[in-house]
Amino acid sequence: MDRVTINKRLIALVVAVATIGGFMFGYDSGVINGTQHGLESAFNLGRLGIGVNVGAILVGSAIGAFIAGRLSDLIGRRGTMMLSAVLFLVSAILAGAADTSALFIIARIIGGLGVGAASVTSPVYISEMTPAHVRGRLSSVQQVMIITGLTGAFVANFVLARWAGGSTATLWFDFPAWRWMFWLQAIPAAIYLVALLFIPESPRYLVARERESEARSVLTRLFGEVEAERKVAEIRASLAVDHHRPRLSDLIDKTTGRIRPILWVGIGLAVFQQFVGINVVFYYGATLWQAVGFTEDSALQTNILSGALSIGACLATIALIDKVGRKPLLLVGSAGMTVSLGIVAWAFSTAVTGVNGGVVLPGNSGLIALIAANAYVVFFNLSWGPVMWVMLGEMFPNQIRGSALAVAGFAQWIANALISVSFPSMADKPGLAITYVLYATAAAISFFFVRAAVQETRGRELEDMKG
Repeated sequence: MDRVTINKRLIALVVAVATIGGFMFGYDSGVINGTQHGLESAFNLGRLGIGVNVGAILVGSAIGAFIAGRLSDLIGRRGTMMLSAVLFLVSAILAGAADTSALFIIARIIGGLGVGAASVTSPVYISEMTPAHVRGRLSSVQQVMIITGLTGAFVANFVLARWAGGSTATLWFDFPAWRWMFWLQAIPAAIYLVALLFIPESPRYLVARERESEARSVLTRLFGEVEAERKVAEIRASLAVDHHRPRLSDLIDKTTGRIRPILWVGIGLAVFQQFVGINVVFYYGATLWQAVGFTEDSALQTNILSGALSIGACLATIALIDKVGRKPLLLVGSAGMTVSLGIVAWAFSTAVTGVNGGVVLPGNSGLIALIAANAYVVFFNLSWGPVMWVMLGEMFPNQIRGSALAVAGFAQWIANALISVSFPSMADKPGLAITYVLYATAAAISFFFVRAAVQETRGRELEDMKG
């Protein structure tokens, strides 16, 4: 492709708007981190209750990811993202206003539908709108925005809690600070909804829906008239031989009658990304550090540090992913997470009971745990955090991309739910040390999975993807 013809301004707009969905994904996932004391006191929750209220978003996310993958083949990538923006807005208002645990859970499920939809639709939209030689770099911006959203939630939680004197203390209009933590996300949700009106639909979707003139118009704006004609022909040829519209049954290989192998690879990537336990840090970070002796204020500041390091790691990924490739980054990440999680597990194994009956880490164990946990976060966001989403957005053939993402996204959120909902109970028994040993084991297994099953996609056109 003649790179001079690329409309960099339009591509920048497309990426900027689409990744607001990533920001909302991150904010909606991270806001729960500083609100758990408020939820406990407002709804009189125990450990199981906290796990259910925190994990409610994941139920919605799994459903949202599955529906969005198929929905994006029916109403378009942009239409699906607009629906997710509406869901974010509704969830923010309801979660902050909820007066019962049941209503709060419903609100978080609604938000989860938006998170799931954004998680699978934004990466595929970006991959379908950007040229191959920078696709990995631009798709990685999604993870930067996810972490920015998480960090934004951590900062908002910290500022509001400090301003009010605690997350359960009252703030404006006599509402407690933790409710305002949810209400604040209505602002970026509204911005996301309006901004989506200014970007075009994916040309791959348009060709699949037999709207070739519209697809040609979008591609002409992106790459020029000559390239647009060539690209429309390539996209058309990459679809099913009978040119039927994408459907879920396309995931079955017609010659063998079995699920396509590439789908199993996608599911494996999605599941291992969660089995390493990353969302324990993002969902329970404040509670986790308080459990080993940190004050609420210090724990919230630690969350901000983790978020900042995550953004830095993602920026490094953007610089590397189209140079060294996807697979090497995944292998480095798996190895690094295995070691750092093992150190965290050792540090927690030294925990003793303090003078006030609480758990503390003696000597330098607390500092070692903090450094190792942040090293783990860096390794994750240098590799599996952004790269998994990049690969899911680009590794599948055009005909099955939406359907495959529906299944892989569903698997990712189910794995997320299993880890996140089980953590409060596992932290109690068998304990934090054993729990982190299990996450380290998953990271070690993921190394061998990548080495054996994952194929490099760097620099390949979407129309050349096989499977």
